[in-house]
Amino acid sequence: MDKLERHSYTKIDGEWKVSKTAILTYQRIPYNISMIALIQKRLYDVLTPDLVTPKYREENKTNPMYGHCYHTTQALYYLFDTDTLDPMMSGDWRGGTHWWLQDRETGVILDFTVDQYLSIEKEPPHHTGKVTGWYGWKGRPHMRTLKLIQRLQPDATIQLISF
Repeated sequence: MDKLERHSYTKIDGEWKVSKTAILTYQRIPYNISMIALIQKRLYDVLTPDLVTPKYREENKTNPMYGHCYHTTQALYYLFDTDTLDPMMSGDWRGGTHWWLQDRETGVILDFTVDQYLSIEKEPPHHTGKVTGWYGWKGRPHMRTLKLIQRLQPDATIQLISF
């Protein structure tokens, strides 16, 4: 089993200290066409509005993939058993950002939330994408990412530890 940790920090005596840790215990999955197809199919059942940042929820009501690109991309990055996937990001026509994965060896784009563009007849911004690091302090995985992996793998567990 693999483990993915998300630390929370508190400033104590002028220094940032780990105050809580969420530990996801899960199984990485093979990176192949059949598993990619299986995960893509499962995603449509588990990407629910509660995973979307509140500012994106209104549009998510009519465009179900809208607002899910970051945590979906991050979840797939940690879930697939490969080191060839790069997180990609680009600005879009709304002035927002869009995230997806790209295989650096084959050039294949894995964008499981691309329908947020295609469903409204817009082009996804893949042509302007750049390899990038994760949002957030210290590049830590988001809690939504851990929850999404757990939804994709019901045997996965999240343990919360406070210090």
